[in-house]
Amino acid sequence: MLLGEAWGEHEERERTAFVGPTGHLLNEMLLEVGIHPSECYKTNVFNRRPPRNLISAFCGDKASGIDGYPALQSGKYVRNEFEPEFVRLTKELNAVAPNVIVAFGNTATWALLGKPNIGAMRGFTYHSTHLVVGLKVLPTYHPAAILRLWEYRPTVLADLHKAKRESKYPDIKRPKREVWIEPTLEDLETFYERYIVGCSLLSVDIETAGSQVTCIGFAPGASVSLVIPFYDSRAKTRSYWPNEHSESQAWHFVQRVLATDVPKLFQNGLYDITFLLRSMGIKVRNAKEDTMLLHHALQPESLKGLGYLGSIYTNEHNWKIMRDRVTKTIKRDD
Repeated sequence: MLLGEAWGEHEERERTAFVGPTGHLLNEMLLEVGIHPSECYKTNVFNRRPPRNLISAFCGDKASGIDGYPALQSGKYVRNEFEPEFVRLTKELNAVAPNVIVAFGNTATWALLGKPNIGAMRGFTYHSTHLVVGLKVLPTYHPAAILRLWEYRPTVLADLHKAKRESKYPDIKRPKREVWIEPTLEDLETFYERYIVGCSLLSVDIETAGSQVTCIGFAPGASVSLVIPFYDSRAKTRSYWPNEHSESQAWHFVQRVLATDVPKLFQNGLYDITFLLRSMGIKVRNAKEDTMLLHHALQPESLKGLGYLGSIYTNEHNWKIMRDRVTKTIKRDD
C-alpha cells in the first residue's frame, strides 16, 4: 500500500491518489526499482483537497482535535470533523491487509505512527500504532517533496527498494545480535580469544564527550560485538571501572586490540583514529575500510551519517529515536 497525504488539483479532478506530476514521478521510481504500479494499492489519509493545498487548513487547537492523536504540526491538531476520513482509511487497511505500507511524508507517518517527523522516521520499518495496530510501515519522503528538492530522489529510491524486499512478508524481521555490555576484565580476554583472534575484519567505533572517550565498541562480525564503557554517570567517580588499575588494564586491552594486524573498519574513521591518538596516545594499526567513504563512493550526493546508512543498508530498528537525547558535561577529577 502507498499512502499519501491528501488530494491535490489532479487527484481532486480524477478522485484518486497519486496522479498528475507527482503520480508520474512515483510510477517512474516504482518501475525503476522493479515494482509495477498496478501491484500497489494507492490511497491518502484525506480523500479531499485542503484549501490552498495546505494540510494545516484541516487543523485547529487541541480541544478540537481527534482523540488519541498528537499534533500534526506544532500546536495544530486535525479537527475531529475529519474523523470519518480515518474510519474510511481504517476500512481500507483492513480490506487490503498489505504486507508493507509506504507512508509518504509527515501526514501519512503521523496517521499510522502518531509521529509526524519524517526526517527522523524515514527508511526504517515500524509497527503501526494507530488506526490498525501492528501493520508494517515504512515512511519516506513524499514524491511531491522530490519535485521541490530533487536530492531526495536517491533516498526515496533506496526506501522503495527496501519496500519491495519488505513486501514479501508482513512481519518485521530484525537481525539477531549478541552484544556484550558491562564486561569484566576477564570478559574482555574471553571475547578476544573467542572472536577477535583470526577475524577477517574488525569494526571499531568510539563515543566521545568533550576530550574523553566514553566507550568503545568492537565487532568482529555482524552477529556479535563488545562494548567497553569508561564513563559511567551512575558511579561517584564517573568511571565504569572500580579502580584506577582496572581502568588502566581496560585501556591496555584497547591498545592491544588496535595494534593487531587485523584489518579495521570505521565509520568516519579519520575522527576516531585522530581522537584516540590525541586523547589516549593510542595508535590504530591497519585501518582498512570506512563505511562513510564507501557509501560516498556509491552515493556521493546523499547523507553519510551512521543513522542514514543504517536506514539504507540494514533492517535494524531506528536506534536514533530509541533514547532521549541528554547533553551532559563530563568533568574530570584532575
